Amino acid sequence: MNRRGVLATGAVAAGSMALASQATAGTARSTQANSRLRIGMIGVGMRGRVLLRELVRRDDVEVVGLCDVEQWTLDRAVEQFTEAGKPAPRLWTGSHESWREMLAAGGLDGVIIATPWEWHAPMAIGAMEAGVAVGCEVVAGVTLDDHWEVLRTQQRTNTPYMLLENVCFRRDVMAITRMVRESIFGEVIHLEGGYQHDLRHVKFNGGVVGEAYGGGVEFGEQGWSEARWRTQHSVDRNGDLYPSHGIGPMAMWANIHRGNRFTRLTSYASKARGLHDYVVAEGGADHPNARVNFRLGDVVTTSIACEDGTTLRLTHDTNLPRPYSLGFRVQGEKGVWMDLNRSIYIEGTSPEPHRWEAAQAWLDRYDHALWTQFAAQAEGAGHGGMDFFVIHVFIEALKVGAAMPIDIYDAVAWSAITPLSEASIAAGNATVDFPDFTEGRWREPRTWSV
Repeated sequence: MNRRGVLATGAVAAGSMALASQATAGTARSTQANSRLRIGMIGVGMRGRVLLRELVRRDDVEVVGLCDVEQWTLDRAVEQFTEAGKPAPRLWTGSHESWREMLAAGGLDGVIIATPWEWHAPMAIGAMEAGVAVGCEVVAGVTLDDHWEVLRTQQRTNTPYMLLENVCFRRDVMAITRMVRESIFGEVIHLEGGYQHDLRHVKFNGGVVGEAYGGGVEFGEQGWSEARWRTQHSVDRNGDLYPSHGIGPMAMWANIHRGNRFTRLTSYASKARGLHDYVVAEGGADHPNARVNFRLGDVVTTSIACEDGTTLRLTHDTNLPRPYSLGFRVQGEKGVWMDLNRSIYIEGTSPEPHRWEAAQAWLDRYDHALWTQFAAQAEGAGHGGMDFFVIHVFIEALKVGAAMPIDIYDAVAWSAITPLSEASIAAGNATVDFPDFTEGRWREPRTWSV
């Protein structure tokens, strides 16, 4: 699949090139437009292999190194190269520090990080210090200090960093983004979104290699895949542990770091029942995990105030039975859109006053240029095509030395909601000030590149 030259007509071009001179721009090494980027990947588990598939499909990328602590996942990753008729990359394994050896070997233009959350910050820092551009899965860090250290490293090294938040590229989200920018809703007043997804079968499994979802109530050393590491966060922490799916699109709609910023935050956590009930129902009241005290509230809500008076509400709900929903709402002066009921209302334009109309016709009319151009290539990609775009924009920006579409300031601000929400809840739902990671740069005139 040949995608060279797409920036000449693609929607990424204008915004990305306009941002190339900003402080967040930079490139790991000079790259000719017609050359192939040499990419490494750290973490090729369930999520990593979805992103790897998009890299393997591209003609302008050569995946030259894979790193993982588990041989089984590396073997599954190598199968993708065999199926694509491409040479297998060099493999790095043997310890939790093998990624350092891959970086030290040199020759990488960029690296994709798709590992457990606690490794994201040290791996990104190590890569940037080696001059290797970073595409990092969410989240950027665990503690607030993590986020400052990632930011300071990027500023010091001027190495490109992008947070790989794929929901920003969901087709309806991108159409709404276009509508917001064309003032269809008028001035934005209030936004809602979040991560509302029953993850009980992700947080627990039977510990069988190759069977990641369900089949038991084990986690930690007895679990496998995400259950091995992700569930422990629900034991130890209480806050919005996964904010970027909701906050990413909302930040784009609220123009965060493009004339606006988050100023303060307040979080609440409900009682915790869902994970305990699941263990008892699936494993029995006598199972050792039935005695685990899960700290994470089943529903965590966070309210965020912005400099321009826009308010945001973020919801994290992963421990209870429910269908998947991100719960987006855009409320402006002139109307409102909600994804849950797939409906919209624009005053003076909708057919009937005070009555919803189906949103699809609006979404079709304002389909984003990225989707109209690349829908065919995105077909079959993970998460309904979103994973094609998140890799695509990272690679295209890196090829021409443009600023990353989701840059370092976006990354740390979106991700820092987690430790800030934890601090708010621990302090009895106190309102906490939001750090200005840009140190005033949010006032500088610039636009989103997508």
